[in-house]
Formats: sequence, structure tokens, C-alpha cells
Amino acid sequence: MPIRWRLTLFIALVIGAILLLLGFALFFLNRSALLSGIEDTVRSRATAAARTIEAGEELDDEDIEQLTLDGAFVIVRDESGDILTQTVNLPPDGDASDDVWRRALDSGEAASGTAELSRQAPDYVYAVPVNPTNSPARVVEAGKSYESTGETIEVFGTVLAAGIGVAFLLSIGGAYFLARAALRPVDAVVSAAREMTGGDLAKRLPVANPKDEIGRLAATINGLLSRVEAAFARREEALSRQRRFAADASHELRTPLTAISGHAWVLDEWAIEEDPKTAKQSASAIRREARRMRDLVESLLALSRGDEAAPMEVGRHDLALVAEEAVQTAQASANGKVSVEYIPPAREVGATFDRDRVLQVASILLDNAVKYTPEGGSVAVRVVAADGWATLEVTDTGIGIPEDELPLIFERFHRADTARTEGGAGLGLSIARQVAESHGGRIEARSTPGEGSTFTLLLPRKGPRILENPEDKR
Repeated sequence: MPIRWRLTLFIALVIGAILLLLGFALFFLNRSALLSGIEDTVRSRATAAARTIEAGEELDDEDIEQLTLDGAFVIVRDESGDILTQTVNLPPDGDASDDVWRRALDSGEAASGTAELSRQAPDYVYAVPVNPTNSPARVVEAGKSYESTGETIEVFGTVLAAGIGVAFLLSIGGAYFLARAALRPVDAVVSAAREMTGGDLAKRLPVANPKDEIGRLAATINGLLSRVEAAFARREEALSRQRRFAADASHELRTPLTAISGHAWVLDEWAIEEDPKTAKQSASAIRREARRMRDLVESLLALSRGDEAAPMEVGRHDLALVAEEAVQTAQASANGKVSVEYIPPAREVGATFDRDRVLQVASILLDNAVKYTPEGGSVAVRVVAADGWATLEVTDTGIGIPEDELPLIFERFHRADTARTEGGAGLGLSIARQVAESHGGRIEARSTPGEGSTFTLLLPRKGPRILENPEDKR
């Protein structure tokens, strides 16, 4: 059964039970009030008549008129039960059904009960014993018919039952419309949810009233959808990067493999026996391309280890000493064509990091600076400590990088232009950024085309955050 009908049925049953309880209570309260009114009237008339007779007075016409108002009647009996005075015409067997006066006479106290004395029987009868000195009267009875009150009660009960029935039907209709109004936002949410598909997570559920339960539920689901959409976007981005990475890696590996295959064919077919000079050139080319492939594979392995969050061997080191070692290697590699200058800091720049990986980053930055600086240019290296960071800065006077390319230079296999494609596969800066981020740091780049570039490695002096709280990595 739908919730709407269950809610309607529940509300209708509750309201119906309340109406029935109220109806029964009103019916019995009204019935009791009407019957009590008859009984009180009869008692007061019997008591008034008894006082008059006890006082030794006779009931005159005025007294009888007052006592018989509202359909009441009065009967006065002697000690044998014979009627001395009556204001009602008894039916033939009416007196036989009246034993109230006997109980009053025998007990000497007032008695009450039901008898059939009038034409509209049953009657409520109240008897009071008397003992006047100058009258044979011994019992005064007063009574009144229940018939008119019974009719009133019956009409009231009929009207009340009809009212309860109508109210119950109205409550069913009201409960249905109330349930429909309350669940209308749910229908809207269901309709909106049906329109959503796995490929379209941009839609959101309508929130009619954000303060009620359904509104809060819809808002919570919208938040969940936002997170799912963001997760899907990240997943698609990761898959796109992965596909692009695989394509680029395949392309980079295809070139040396093609060269190796070609030179190997030359050696195998004729160069070894017929042309030793060509054979030597082919062998050199094979070694060169093999070395290029080895460097590419090592770079790919370095990126793979970084992606898998391989553990680092961190310790407390002086970043200045690492920079000095990288500078010495770069100076040897430049062979005097480019000036590589190291500007040592005034004091030790201590930080917590993996020395080998940071040395790798410094070497990458210096290698790029030397490679893309024309002959006669210069490269300067500085190490400073400021604001909790240990900073290594590499500045060159090379060809520079266009402004629109700066945001892309750290992407894998990205190279700004053909002038920067000689040697390498475009993975060095990606590895450098990965190492920096694994230490909780970053790499920044500034460049002016034709004037040079500055790359800055920033490492937190207190070390990677994972050292402070290993649980953060989970």
C-alpha cells in the first residue's frame, strides 16, 4: 500500500477514534443531565408536597398547579396504600406496578424507583413518608414520565451519530489531501531522480522547503550528488590523463625502438661485413637510443613510484649542501658553455626531506636550465630559508617560456615548443613537481620569453606532514 494511503488510513482511524470517544462522552453526559433533571424535579416536588402535608395543610389547587408543572404528578396515600389525592389518571394496572411507596412506608425513609403510573410510562417515582397529626396521609409520591426525555435523547443520539459519520468522512478526505500535500515534494524528488542518468549528474533534486525533513533529505542527496559528480569528474580526468600518458609513452618509446630496429637491420643485412664504418655508426646509434629508452623508462618508474606513494627515506639535511652537489654535476655537464654559479647562503638551511629525491629535483631543474640556455648564458642557484620554508631557486638566462604555456609545463610529456624538445621526453618537471608535493611543498615557475626563467622549489622545513601524523595519509 502506498505511503499516501497508509498515512490517510492512519489519520482517519485516529480522528475516527477521537470522534467516537467524544461522541460517546457527549451522549452519556447529555443523557445523564436530562435524566438527572427529571429526578431532581420529581424529588423537589415530592419534598414540597410532603412539607405542606406535614404542616397539617391540604393541597389546594394552587399547590397542585405548582407541583404538576412540566408534566409532573403527585399522589398522596394513606397507610394502606389507598390514594387520597392524585393528579394523574392511573392505568388499570398502574398501581400494581408501584412498590416505591411501600418501601418508603416500611422503611420510614424516602425511596425512589421506576413505575408505570402514567400514560407515558415508564415514570420516575420518588416517595416521601409523612405523619401529619390531623390527616390520614402517610406517603407522598411524585413522578414524571421518561418518555419525552427518551425521545430527546434518541434524537440527540441520531444527530450525534450522523455528525460523527459526516465528520469521519470529512476527516478521510482531509487526511488524503493532507497526505498528498505533504508527499508532493517526494513525488517531485522521485520525478527528478528518474530523469537522472549515469552520464548526467548535473541535475539536482528540487528543495521546496529546506527546513522540513523532506527538504533536508533532498539537500543531503544533492550534496551527495555533488560529491559523486566531482568524483566522476576526477575519475574521468584521471582516465584521460592515463590514456594520454599511455599514448605519449608509447610515442616516446616508438621513436628509439624504430631507430634501433632500423640500425639493427643495417648491421644484420650488410654493414658488418661490407661497411665497418657504417656498422660502427649504427652500433653507436643503437647505444644512444637504448640509453634514451633507459632514461625514459627510469623516468616512468619514478613517476609510477610517486603515484603509488612509495615510502621516502627522510631525514634532517642541509638543503644548501644538496644544491651545491647538484651545481657541481651541472657545471661538469655544461663543460664551460654555460656559466653555472652557486650562491651559498649565510648559514645552514636545514630541513627534513628525502635527500636523494630532492637532489633529483635540483638536478632536473639545473639540467633544464643548462639545456635551454644558449652558449655564453648563465645559470644562478640560491638557497634561502624564510617563513618556515627551505627554498631552492634556479634562475637562467635562457630562451624562456611563453606565458600561456607556464600552467602546462609540469604536465607529463608536455614540452612548450619545438625549441625545447631536444633531449628528454618531457617528464623531468612532472617528476620534480611530484617529489615536491610528496614532501608537502611545491614548485613555482616564472619566465619571460627571450630573457630567461626562474624555477623555485619550496620545502617545509619541518618535513612532510605525514611524518607528524601518519594517520593523515590514510
